[in-house]
Amino acid sequence: MYALSVVHSRAQVGIQAIPVTIEVHLTGGLPSLSIVGLPEAAVKESKDRVRSALLNAQFDFPLQRVTINLAPADLPKEGGRFDLAIAIGILAASGQLNSQQLADYEFIGELALSGEVRPVRGVLPVAMAVRDKQRKLVVPLDNAHEASMVRNTPILPVKHLLEICAHLQGAAPISPYSVDCVPHPTHVRHAIDLSEVRGQHHAKRALEVAAAGGHNLLMLGPPGTGKTMLASRMATILPPMTEEEALETAAISSIANQGFDPQTWGHRPFRAPHHTASAIALVGGGSQPRPGEISLAHHGILFLDELPEFDKKVLEVLREPLESNRIVISRAARQAEFPAHFQLIAAMNPCPCGYLGDPRCHCSVEQIRRYRSRLSGPLLDRIDLHIEVPNLPRTELRAETVRESSADVRQRVVNARQVQLQRNGKPNSHLNNRDIEQYCRLSANDERLLDAAINQLGLSARAWHRILKVARTIADLANSEQINTAHLTEAITYRRMERMK
Repeated sequence: MYALSVVHSRAQVGIQAIPVTIEVHLTGGLPSLSIVGLPEAAVKESKDRVRSALLNAQFDFPLQRVTINLAPADLPKEGGRFDLAIAIGILAASGQLNSQQLADYEFIGELALSGEVRPVRGVLPVAMAVRDKQRKLVVPLDNAHEASMVRNTPILPVKHLLEICAHLQGAAPISPYSVDCVPHPTHVRHAIDLSEVRGQHHAKRALEVAAAGGHNLLMLGPPGTGKTMLASRMATILPPMTEEEALETAAISSIANQGFDPQTWGHRPFRAPHHTASAIALVGGGSQPRPGEISLAHHGILFLDELPEFDKKVLEVLREPLESNRIVISRAARQAEFPAHFQLIAAMNPCPCGYLGDPRCHCSVEQIRRYRSRLSGPLLDRIDLHIEVPNLPRTELRAETVRESSADVRQRVVNARQVQLQRNGKPNSHLNNRDIEQYCRLSANDERLLDAAINQLGLSARAWHRILKVARTIADLANSEQINTAHLTEAITYRRMERMK
């Protein structure tokens, strides 16, 4: 009889699936079961779930002293994800299961008292980690479709403890789960289209520039001018996601409270939190850190409507992730890092009532100043394009003109992005100071033009760099190797909105 068995599983820490080795040791003495290795409440309770599951599956529960070690010992363990691995370890240590094959498998799943295997959160990051280890992954049947999104990872779906035991004993082998076809992200279809937006040609052009270079965008205009319509159609003109980007986005959804929805595979996320959202809702947190809205928008769009209505402290937490594209959440016992490579699209009214310049507006100068001062200069500096979205005359709204579709605009965006990746290895929005000196050179006349604009508008050095990045993107859309005066002038117009102080 085996007195010791070793089973492999994974713990969830942020977006990472950390390997956990489950060691089960049987010794003589009074019957007992103890779990060591920093187990939290749900893990401690697994001993009762596992005991009932084994007995109801007609296995013998060893009448010995059972010690279960979850290594590494200094890593906190939470949830019911280790139930299946613990049960397999007990069966192997007690000689009811052959333990020679266990090194080739990893187990994830929660057990019901009947022995059924229930789904858990965060299976996709586990499948990505197991792919690199070249092991087979045993998952609950309800998680199999999610895990199968990771190619070249053998996924064994189980609905009951008896199924995996029969497989390991060679009595009833389980066939690896496979879907008919995991769609490539380039095949994504959108239900909305940019052609549905009438007029607003300047705003559509700004969307195209923002999409091509990965720039952040702020739209200012009265209610009902189409700011939300434009923002919601931004995703339809962005370049298709790569398979690795789609996996990263799906992995974040997998560990979030709502879980991963296979129907959203390959779709760039569009997150639009309400202006009453807290800082924790935006950046993530909790005693067991979960991703916030900025991480759920990874490789997609974070749309903040009514921007000045957000609490100022909430907006200020965006400053760091807008630069670093990640967020680190620190707690006394642990630290979790989440990716946050998102594109910020924001919208706001010109004054508290929204009708500045209209007879309906009764906002005082002081009210307007206080309203706009909710946005700090450092935050606005990190937004590359500032545009106005004005009211349109009825004649333009009714005009039956040919409007470009999202597919037409997206093709230009894709071409410009490919130029950037070949030249820089990254979108223009991520150029550093050295890259700007190398790829954003101006003629002497254009340098004087930019200096005059910076002085007149009172912009910072960061804003100066961002104007050059936007000009580089405009030149790429025009298929121009050099930034010329027209490209620079257009980039400057995107910063000419009155400073929000």
